[in-house]
Amino acid sequence: MEARQVNAALSAMRNKTDKNDARGIAHVLRTGWFSPVHMKSREAHGVRALLSTRKALLNKTIDLANEVRGLLKIFGLRLPKSVQHGGFDGLVRPMIEMDKILAHAIIPLLDARLVLYQHFLELDRRVKRAAAWDEVCLRMMTVPGVGPIAALTFKAAVDDPACFKKSRTVAAHFGPTPRRFQSGEHDTPDRISKAGDRDVRATLYAAANALLMRTMAGSQIKNHGVCA
Repeated sequence: MEARQVNAALSAMRNKTDKNDARGIAHVLRTGWFSPVHMKSREAHGVRALLSTRKALLNKTIDLANEVRGLLKIFGLRLPKSVQHGGFDGLVRPMIEMDKILAHAIIPLLDARLVLYQHFLELDRRVKRAAAWDEVCLRMMTVPGVGPIAALTFKAAVDDPACFKKSRTVAAHFGPTPRRFQSGEHDTPDRISKAGDRDVRATLYAAANALLMRTMAGSQIKNHGVCA
């Protein structure tokens, strides 16, 4: 059952207890006032787990790099604003090896960051291989701006296309469609509903931004986005 709909039904009860929750869920099932939810396949959950671990390692790598930047600023050492992940260790180590105090404090952070970054690279290769072996992902990656991350994220989130009767309902499922409040003479459109998977919306936004800002070749999709 759709969790938000059931939560709205149970919130009408004055006292929240396990017994009242069980009774409320039974009433919801008896009346049929619920929306069935598709249970994703094991394969889709595996892809989501791979993407989540890759993202977690990347975030931790960035966090440790920012920590090193902050410590170096205390000693008057400023790193360039943009440093590639692979070149960060080679840039910082020569700067601190001459100072025993800095080396004693920061080298353990650099070692931990390097291990995390190496594991991130391995997961990144697995993600790219998974997308390269999937026919649906290969078809989606023919769209400008769509890469392995966006293709795998969207495919794992949809899982079974037969769950959607129309293609337009996919956007509503993930929340990019606008909300609407209508009552009597009032008909007010609002911002997007932000329903569904937050990671899917972030990935679609990144793919659209890459299409509009980074892709140099023209296409009908890009022209539509620029004109809109």
